[in-house]
Amino acid sequence: MKTCHQFASLREEYEREIGYLSAHSQRHAGRPSAKASAKHATTTKARMARALSGHLGRCPECG
Repeated sequence: MKTCHQFASLREEYEREIGYLSAHSQRHAGRPSAKASAKHATTTKARMARALSGHLGRCPECG
């Protein structure tokens, strides 16, 4: 599927944030902050999916 530059940059931004949160969760395993980071990573994945599907519906290049 061919996507536009905005889709790619949006996806990169979300994936970077998910990576930071996941890495923090692994580094601090067993602590409350690790659990919170893991939960935020999960919700960020859902937000990414919603944002990207919304983009596909609106963008004339991607959709």
